[in-house]
Amino acid sequence: MADGSSDVCRPRDLILWTSRSRFGSSSILFSALSLSGCSGPHSALDPAGPEASHVAHLFFVMLIAGIIIWSAVVAALIYASRKKRVYSEQSAGRVILWCGAILPAIILCALLSYGVWLMPAVRPWLPDDQQVHRIEVTGEQFWWRVRYLDEAGEVMFETANEVRIPVGQPAHFLLKAVDVIHSFWVPSLGGKMDMIPGRTNPLTLMADREGIYRGVCAEFCGQSHALMAFTVRAVAPDEHEAWLVERQVPGPRDAEGLAVFLKNGCGACHAISGTAAAGRIGPELTAFGERGTLAAGTLPHTQEDIARFISYPERTKPGVKMPHFGMLPEDDIKTIAAFLKELK
Repeated sequence: MADGSSDVCRPRDLILWTSRSRFGSSSILFSALSLSGCSGPHSALDPAGPEASHVAHLFFVMLIAGIIIWSAVVAALIYASRKKRVYSEQSAGRVILWCGAILPAIILCALLSYGVWLMPAVRPWLPDDQQVHRIEVTGEQFWWRVRYLDEAGEVMFETANEVRIPVGQPAHFLLKAVDVIHSFWVPSLGGKMDMIPGRTNPLTLMADREGIYRGVCAEFCGQSHALMAFTVRAVAPDEHEAWLVERQVPGPRDAEGLAVFLKNGCGACHAISGTAAAGRIGPELTAFGERGTLAAGTLPHTQEDIARFISYPERTKPGVKMPHFGMLPEDDIKTIAAFLKELK
């Protein structure tokens, strides 16, 4: 209609309505995706240990302080924009001095002091009055070598890409690297700690409840940095002790699968306790069937994915040092995959 009444949908109105609807939908979707990262086994805002709880608490204190400061600044801007008043140079100077220098310095000093006061709890020392489990973790491109140590510091056994700790008891990690700088981070249990070649950095973590928590490398280390994950499984103390004892006794092996594994040279790089496979280059494969993922959290732990990774590991994990075995007979690859899947 020519009079522009509201019951007519003009093209311009339609475009505006569509753009606003899309913007609204996108905002809702973005908000939902953002909030979905605030919980789960990979979230620092869903703490499962005392150190992570202190980190989350510090984050919320800083967040609330930031919101209050931002709100005060916006309110001051709105108030100033509505006032019909011309400030003298002296008055403006006082506002700049107090609001631009003194108050921010006081607020930042208070927040920094709170953070420093909280620091001993955020990075706790190794306790002397509790049973402590010592675990050596070495970062390599692009996987994690995990060794469980006894009270004398001797290696009891070795595994890879997964860590088990008892609930309610401290786990003391000795963090190392052999090639480049890596960083050990389990967001739900605590903060990050760098792993530097030639150094051993200590880190003590403790889980308050049972569960499986995802860890990552938090320092760029090469092509497959994003594919270098691991899991921490927190279990009851009795279950953990039983597992430690069980893991030190080699289980039964599939003789045919082991023969094919050794025939194709896999034992030159990988070790399986109680067998002739004693390689130290690649991950330890003893009890490989217990693991929940393959290739440091990159693939599901299925027989098909194991066979695919053996054939062409570079396609799954660029930059990996393992050579491809796509030239092997298909039956051999399937046999090796089935053998590894059942290793306990």
